[in-house]
Amino acid sequence: MKTTEAFKQIMNEQTEIALATSVEEMPNVRIVNFIYDEAKKCLFFSTFKGNDKIIEFQKNSNVSFTTIPNNNTNHVRVHYAKVKKSDLTVYDVAEQWIKKIPSYEENIRQAGPMLELYEIHFSKVIVILGMNSKETLELYC
Repeated sequence: MKTTEAFKQIMNEQTEIALATSVEEMPNVRIVNFIYDEAKKCLFFSTFKGNDKIIEFQKNSNVSFTTIPNNNTNHVRVHYAKVKKSDLTVYDVAEQWIKKIPSYEENIRQAGPMLELYEIHFSKVIVILGMNSKETLELYC
């Protein structure tokens, strides 16, 4: 499998990332569900309004992340990315969420008004396919 196809497959099949932030040299990592929008070349995730991570994003929009593998070691890592509040809402991307994570429909139904949508933008990814395959891809908009 070519690295580009593997990247797309990972981003479409894996449902969680470990999202790393840092404020005043204090690192912080948390697990969030995500969807990847290939056309926009960005990753979306939602969080509750007023959440601590939002304060971290406002202080430092630089983030990194790694996808969390489901059933093998294949994953994607991004060292340099920017996070920002999206102009869209969780309702705007609800179809994508539900297609990828069917149980997310209940989250949107129950908590939709309390959720904010965020985007992570990046142009370079590291695709790791097993123990002996690590390749960097440049994504072009």
